[in-house]
Amino acid sequence: MGLLDKIGVGRLREGLSRTRDGIFGAVTRILTGSVTIDDQLLENMEETLIAGDVGAGTAVEIMNALRERCKKDLVKDAAALLPLLKNEIADRLRAAAPGGEAPFALPAVRPFVVMVVGINGVGKTTTIGKLAHRYVGQGHRVMIAAADTFRAAANEQLEIWAKRAGAEIIQQKQGADPAAVAFDAVSAAAARGFDVVIIDTAGRLHTRTNLMEELRKIHRVVGRHSPTAPQEVLLVIDASTGQNGLQQAKQFSSTTGVTGLVLTKLDGTAKGGIVLAIAHELGIPVRYIGVGERLDDLQPFDPEQFAEALFEG
Repeated sequence: MGLLDKIGVGRLREGLSRTRDGIFGAVTRILTGSVTIDDQLLENMEETLIAGDVGAGTAVEIMNALRERCKKDLVKDAAALLPLLKNEIADRLRAAAPGGEAPFALPAVRPFVVMVVGINGVGKTTTIGKLAHRYVGQGHRVMIAAADTFRAAANEQLEIWAKRAGAEIIQQKQGADPAAVAFDAVSAAAARGFDVVIIDTAGRLHTRTNLMEELRKIHRVVGRHSPTAPQEVLLVIDASTGQNGLQQAKQFSSTTGVTGLVLTKLDGTAKGGIVLAIAHELGIPVRYIGVGERLDDLQPFDPEQFAEALFEG
């Protein structure tokens, strides 16, 4: 079944309903309303993808690949385009993550340090809680570092999520040095035999230079404890922001060396095509997608199942 069980696939399809009814539903309607493949059909498909959040460059590449495939294999039936389109989408998502990494698998190094970044309001806190829940459910000891020391509300929310997930939390008074909080958490986790450390960070607007410098400092200071830490830098993006999410990915990746993406709020947007744009244009793998508010609604990302869910109810 791949990374997801039947329940997970069902939630994925349910969560992508708005995206499916939007841009990808329009593509499906174009194909089901046609019998044979011609230039006009292909142009309509391309324009529909471009009009969505797939990204102009990605849409053009996908359609050029389809044109070549149709020409090479003498494909004439419009109905045959849908499986070919699914394959093209899955191929581009898979190419961003060579090797097929299992998102929740832990390497031998302990503690495994995950730094979570992103602007305010994208769902970082809930993502951290859901990640902790997943790791705890696998039998791992999890520590959360509350390194967003500028917002008291952030720590309060993080405490609630940590308790729900069964994780421990390390925090200091408001205004404390975020890098010091992160370093202390990693040190404590190593001394006490914890398996995973998840570091929360501040999320003011990504255009603020001081935020980026702060994130660099956290990354650098954690690396003093272990040369390989943080082993994962997850960027959380609200899928409903569309193309702005692509700009956020560029900014944060240049600052912290983002290793993976978490796309949240896919259940509330028709703009899920941004997954393709970010993964294809930046080559950053999507690790998880958020399709709801429940603790287990953070799904490991599977390119094939995602492509299928974009077109099937």
